Amino acid sequence: MIVMSLEALNERVYTDLSYLAYGGPNWVRPRRHPEGHVYDVVIVGGGQSGLGIAFGLLRERVSNILVIDENPEGLEGPWETYARMRTLRTPKHLTSIDLGIPSLTFRSWWEARFGPAGWESLDKIPRGEWMNYLRWYREVLKLPVLNETKLKLIEPEAGEGLHRLHVEGNGAPSTPLLARKVVLATGIQGGGEWHVPPLIQDRLPSRLYAHTSGPLEIESLKGRKIAILGGGASAFDNANFALSAGAAEVHVFVRRKELPRINPIRQMEGSGMIERFPSLADAEKYAVMAHFFKHNQPPTNDTYDRAASWPGFRLHLGSPWLDVEEKGGQASVTTPQGRFDFDFLIVSTGLLTDPGLRPELKLVESRIARWGDRYEAPKEIASPVLDAHPYLTPGFAFTSRDEEGESLLHGLFAFNYGAMISCGLSASALSGMKYAIPKIVSAVADQLFLDDKEDILDDYYNYADIEFTGEWPKAKIRS
Repeated sequence: MIVMSLEALNERVYTDLSYLAYGGPNWVRPRRHPEGHVYDVVIVGGGQSGLGIAFGLLRERVSNILVIDENPEGLEGPWETYARMRTLRTPKHLTSIDLGIPSLTFRSWWEARFGPAGWESLDKIPRGEWMNYLRWYREVLKLPVLNETKLKLIEPEAGEGLHRLHVEGNGAPSTPLLARKVVLATGIQGGGEWHVPPLIQDRLPSRLYAHTSGPLEIESLKGRKIAILGGGASAFDNANFALSAGAAEVHVFVRRKELPRINPIRQMEGSGMIERFPSLADAEKYAVMAHFFKHNQPPTNDTYDRAASWPGFRLHLGSPWLDVEEKGGQASVTTPQGRFDFDFLIVSTGLLTDPGLRPELKLVESRIARWGDRYEAPKEIASPVLDAHPYLTPGFAFTSRDEEGESLLHGLFAFNYGAMISCGLSASALSGMKYAIPKIVSAVADQLFLDDKEDILDDYYNYADIEFTGEWPKAKIRS
C-alpha cells in the first residue's frame, strides 16, 4: 500500500492548479479612494464557506479580496467551539469546497495521512479532523484571511458603489475596510440569532442555562442533573457531551410525541433538489422549505444509540415546557408529565432568521426585502419564521423593498442560513456547497463586470494592439 505524504499531496495540488492556469492576472479594474485601499470583495467568515468562496473567486481571477474572521486562526467555524458531535452528519463521500479539484478533496487529504485502506475503513468524518482539513485547505491555497477581526457595521457609501466596513479586534486595522462587494459567509447564526425562549430567558438567571451555541465548561457538568430542551440532532450531541463529562443525569425533553425519523436532506442530496432549488417558483420554494422545517433533522442513529446507552440518560416525549422558574437555586421545569428540578438547563431550540437581528446590517436592514414582502403563502403552510427570511436573488444577493434601497444594498450577499428559503440548503448544508459556491462566485464576478462594463466595453472598442505582422507578397530571403 502506497501512502502519499502531505508534502506530496501539496505538490499534487499545485500541479493540478497549474494545469488549470490558476492564479492568472486579475481582470477587475482597480478602484481608488482617498481613505485607502478598496477591496473588490471582502468575505466575512473564514470557515468552510468563506474559504471555498475565496478559492472560487481566485479561480475566476478576482484576486483583490480579503477574508475576515472574528476568531483566532484555526478556530473558525463551529467545529472546535460549540459543535459537540463526534462526527459530521454528512456522508463522507460528498464533496464540497474542493470545487471539482480531486487533490483538494477531504478524501485526498485523509488518504495522504492514512492511505486508501484508512479511507475505506472510515465511517463518518471525525469533527476535529474536518477542522484539520480546513486548516490545511487554507494553508495550501494561501488564502488571504485576517483573523481576530470582527465586523461591527456595514456603512454603504451612497452613490459610490462602496461599503465601509467598521471592524474591531486584535487583528483588525485601525480604520474601516473599504469593499465593493461584501459576502456574509457567516454560517448557521449569520442570518439572525440563536433563540432562547422567553419562558427561560425572562424567568431564570443566566447561570442556570446555556444555549447549545454557547460554551459549556466540562467541570461545571460533573455530577449534576441536567435538562435539554429540544429533540433535534444537536440536543443528542449535547446529551452525549454532558454525560461523557460526568453529568449524573441528562433528561432530553421533546415537544413531539415521537422523534423525527425522516431526514429530508438525504432525499434532496440525490434528487437534484439541492443544486436545482433556485429554479423553482416562489410557491414551490416556500412549500419545500415549510416541509423541511416540519421534519427538521433527526439525530444520527449512532448519536442516539450512544446517548441512550448511558445509565443517566432519560428521554421525555410529548413533554413541552409549560413553565420554568428558579427554586432553591435550581431550575424547576413543568411539563404535561409533571414537574422536574435540575441543576442546569441546555437549550437546543435553534435560531431565528431575520436581517433585523444582525447588528452589522443595522443601517440597511429596513430596506432588505423579506419573503413576507414578496410572497403570501397559503394559510396551511404560512409561517412567520419563513416569512422573516431575506428574499435573495439566485446569486445570494439581497434585494430591496423599494427603489431607494437598491443602491444601498448593491454589492451585499448573504451566504448563510438566511439564504435557505431563497436558495435552499446550498449555503447551509455541506452537501450543497459544491453547487452553491460557483453560483455566488459567478454572481459576484458578474456584478463587478457589469458595474464597470462601460469602461470595459470602451477599452474593447478602442483596442488596437497589432498582433498579426505578416505581409504579402512576402519578401524574398536572400541566400
